[in-house]
Amino acid sequence: MMTNEDMMRWLERTADVLAENRVYLTQLDSPIGDADHGVNMDRGFSAVRSKFSTMETTDMATMLKTVGSTLVSTVGGAAGPLYGTAYLRAGGVVAGKQELTSADVVAMLEAFLGGIVARGKAQPGEKTMVDALTPALATARQALDEGASLAELTRRASAAAEEGMKATIPMLATKGRASYLGERSIGHQDPGATSSWLILRSLAEVCESKK
Repeated sequence: MMTNEDMMRWLERTADVLAENRVYLTQLDSPIGDADHGVNMDRGFSAVRSKFSTMETTDMATMLKTVGSTLVSTVGGAAGPLYGTAYLRAGGVVAGKQELTSADVVAMLEAFLGGIVARGKAQPGEKTMVDALTPALATARQALDEGASLAELTRRASAAAEEGMKATIPMLATKGRASYLGERSIGHQDPGATSSWLILRSLAEVCESKK
């Protein structure tokens, strides 16, 4: 089960990890984007961090919706609306729940990806965060069907996201800022897929630490 405290720890861990990887994400964004993805994600989660003290006493749905609305209002570029919608949708599916089962976590990941697809209209293979999140969700569903523990499920989902992230390197970008580069986008790892992996890795770490 994932509790309110676990949700809070996931969001705190995400804020820490995105701050630690601010320069790395920006370096990835430099050749194929506006060289601001790391800066933007860190800014957004720094704004989220400033609300942690009040979020701690709320339920999981409110936590996720607070993250979503904060990211929409503070993150520049495409990442704000995309991730903002993802967290808002995720908050919607956990509404009224005090604890999340493995099935609930899979539903949360499904809503998270669904928000990004609805907002960005990207499909797998277009060199975006969808390329990390799609295999992660498929793997999480498979793990759920196999009766895996929450720690195992999130670990496998994170590993699948990492593979999906690496798979963006040889892709030709056809969505977003990177698509303007055409063939020159090939050979670069997508920064959005990378931040998606970091978010899922943070979730896996929190679930692993519960064991």
